[in-house]
Amino acid sequence: MNAGVQNLVISLVAMQVARKIPFEDPDVLTYVRVGYVVSQVIILAVYYYVSLAIKRKNDQTVLKYVEPASPMSQEPGQLITTTVRDYDLSETSKLLRSVYMGIAMMGVMHIYFKFTQPLFIQALMGIKNLYDAKPVAIHILGQPAVGDLKRPFKAASMFGPATSPQTDAAAIAEAEKRVGKKEE
Repeated sequence: MNAGVQNLVISLVAMQVARKIPFEDPDVLTYVRVGYVVSQVIILAVYYYVSLAIKRKNDQTVLKYVEPASPMSQEPGQLITTTVRDYDLSETSKLLRSVYMGIAMMGVMHIYFKFTQPLFIQALMGIKNLYDAKPVAIHILGQPAVGDLKRPFKAASMFGPATSPQTDAAAIAEAEKRVGKKEE
């Protein structure tokens, strides 16, 4: 089952469970708040540890790929040349930004709008997303970087096929020619 569908199913089940939780009770609400904060701290600590593991490993293998073009753009994809270390660090940075955005949105929803159910749901979803994160799978769970974990990672899509960067020699050569023409 695709990760987007899993997230949807887990969210729906968590919503049904959250309906049974008496959030009006201050003690229960405190436990849910603590649970949310603890889950977010665990997630941030794991991503920090992943970034340390990436820096410690210091894999300087060159990684070349053609980034897929924007669906609304007529321009072809852009050639990216980086190292495995830098690529993994940038992917971890993207994951951290999404965690920070989630915390900010949850802060607004809970503090300003007084929503309580999303605290419970997001605590569960954060841990599930941590398990699904590809840098975590490679650097903490020790899975080999093959298949879905092969760099560059495919961008997951809930509807339709995942968009993946082009890594074949022909696409890279064509992108290098375009870059050479632009420089002249």
